[in-house]
Amino acid sequence: MSDYIARPDHGLAWVTGASSGIGRALALRLVRDGYCVVVTARDHEKLVALQHEAQSLGRIIVLDGDVTDPRDMERIVSAIEYDHGRLALVVLNAGVYIPVHGEDLYREDFEKTFAVNLHGVVNCLLPAIRHMKTQGNGGQVGLVSSVTGYAGLPTSAAYGATKAALINMAESLKFDLDKIGIRIQIINPGFVETPATAQNAFEMPALISPEQAADRIAEGLRSKAFEITFPKRFTYALKFLRLLPYPTYFWLINRATGWKKRPLEARTMPDSVPNVDQNKV
Repeated sequence: MSDYIARPDHGLAWVTGASSGIGRALALRLVRDGYCVVVTARDHEKLVALQHEAQSLGRIIVLDGDVTDPRDMERIVSAIEYDHGRLALVVLNAGVYIPVHGEDLYREDFEKTFAVNLHGVVNCLLPAIRHMKTQGNGGQVGLVSSVTGYAGLPTSAAYGATKAALINMAESLKFDLDKIGIRIQIINPGFVETPATAQNAFEMPALISPEQAADRIAEGLRSKAFEITFPKRFTYALKFLRLLPYPTYFWLINRATGWKKRPLEARTMPDSVPNVDQNKV
């Protein structure tokens, strides 16, 4: 892995999906750590409220935008480069969770999830890496995935697929980014307490707050670890489960979640996409 570890004196930090949840908590934590933090989300008012909250701690720059629009993300990175300075640390956190039930499938659920969680990361990653190469002196990128990327879980057919893709993407890019001095890390949280997780119809083990998650991420960003995962008593159990034979894996997940006994689900398509935010495993 590249030896580079970003520090506040190296340049700015950029956090996407910063209007709530982990992204918001992480932006505040990075400000406390001394960073000038650029925050991005679609909700301008929430970003401005975050900026005001951080005034006594340090500086937050609001550059709102939609991660699903590649031109919007090019604009944001250009604004950082020409108006604010060098980008040293990027945490691509924006994400959306739409539950998927196999007996009641909608194409829109997959398309919206892929647009934000996967294509949205690519839309940010490309201009960010190009900026870091141009500026020289290294850089650091964290992709916020999820432990649902380890193996399939109920209702996560779309969400988990995007998170598995991010894990593979980070693993693959590491080989080349190491050679040009850019550190890439994958961030795999467990369950984090947010409005999105409150909708889960099953018990969530080792549930932590967004502030606790932000502390773990900030600590991991200062380390040489490729993967930042927490809480380990939960995430390492899932790592073990994915190594089991499929019959054993499916039996254990059904038993742990009680999913086999749950009634079939039927619903009406939502009128709008849930808020873009990294709120749920």
